[in-house]
This record gives sequence, structure tokens and C-alpha cells, in this order.
Amino acid sequence: MAEQDLANLVALGLAWYVVLLLSLTVHEAAHALAALRGGDRTAYLGGQVSLDPLPHIRRDPFGTVIFPVISYALSSGGWMIGWASTPMDPAWARVYPRRAAWMAVAGPSANLALAVLAGLALRGGIAAGVFVPEYAGFASLVTAADGSLWAAAGTVLSIAFMLNLVLFVFNLFPIPPLDGAAALGIVLPEAAARRLQEWFATPVVALFGFLFAWRLFPSLFAPVRDAALALLYAGVTPS
Repeated sequence: MAEQDLANLVALGLAWYVVLLLSLTVHEAAHALAALRGGDRTAYLGGQVSLDPLPHIRRDPFGTVIFPVISYALSSGGWMIGWASTPMDPAWARVYPRRAAWMAVAGPSANLALAVLAGLALRGGIAAGVFVPEYAGFASLVTAADGSLWAAAGTVLSIAFMLNLVLFVFNLFPIPPLDGAAALGIVLPEAAARRLQEWFATPVVALFGFLFAWRLFPSLFAPVRDAALALLYAGVTPS
């Protein structure tokens, strides 16, 4: 690999990691804040009600540091993924299953908000003539009309838009151990929600649920991605 190609790969990896870490931190902080407002102080006492990434990294260094690097290397710089987690008092969740369900919804909702903000920034850049719409992948939804600084901004915003869309959709799958499974407690009777909590907590169910969701994700995400890109490029023609 040429030296310049390696430098570009590292720079892109740094952009991916910064956006991923921010996205995971906001996701988990939203969970923690919702739990605190619902009466569970576990995450608050652990420092997770914070946009400082360090408490989230300390809780899960593999998901927030090691695996993102591995995923980026294995994808040859195509993408990066990782995870973090928020502690919760199981007794609180059993007593207040609906509050626990709202806690689950808070994380993906935060990712949707980040995707919307990134999309608005991209649209603003296109309208201002700073960005030229060009769909060349997750990290390249636009190109810079002029100047390397705007090119870097376009890359970061492109990653933020697509990555947070991925995190939003994936985490809302109603399959354990994802947030969407816990969110079913919003619409279910409390007794049924408690029974689902117990079943979802089974390690085998969680493992197979995650593998099934990962397998199913590409086909279910495609129409959401296409709809989001149609909104992003509405009125303009990406090259």
C-alpha cells in the first residue's frame, strides 16, 4: 500500500472513530438520563449520564475501542462499528417495566436526532454551494465544492448521517437483546412485559436474537436507507 493511501486510510479511520464514539456516547447517555428520570440511579452513579466518552469506554473498552478498530481493519476501511452499554437495576425494571421500555427507546431516538442534525447540515451545505451531492458510499454522500477543509466536514457529516441511521434502525429491531425488544413494554401490559424481560435476559435467547437481527438487517435497512437518501437529495441530483 502506498504511503499516501495508508495516510488516507488512517485519516478516514479517525473520522469514523470520532463519529462512532460520539454516537455511542450520546446513545448511552440518553439511556442513562431516561433511567435517572424514571427513578433508576444506577447509570447516574456509574457516570453514564454524561457526554464524556470516558465513563462509557471504561465500562466496555472492547466494544468502544478494540472492536471498532478490528471492524475497520477487516472491512479494509469500508466501515466501522462498535457498542457500549448502560447499567440498569433489574429490580427497578421489574417494578416499572414501562419506564424501562422508555429507557430503551431513548438510545435509538438519540441516534435518530443525530442523523437528522447531520442531514440538515448536509442539506445546508448543498444549498450554500459548499457541498456537491455525490453518493459514493457511507462516508461520501457529498463532495466539497472547493477546499480540503470542507471535504473533511463532508466526510464526517456523511458518516454521522449514515452511521446513526444504522444504529437507529438496528437497535429498534424488536429482537432481544436490542432496544426494540425492551421497548415492547410500552405497548404491552405490565405483566406480559415482565415475562418478556425474564425471557429476553436468557443468554442463549440474546445470542441467537443478535445473530438473527444481524442477518436480517441488510434487507430491512435498504428501504430505510433509500428513503433517507431520497429526502437528503430531494430537489438535487447526486452524481
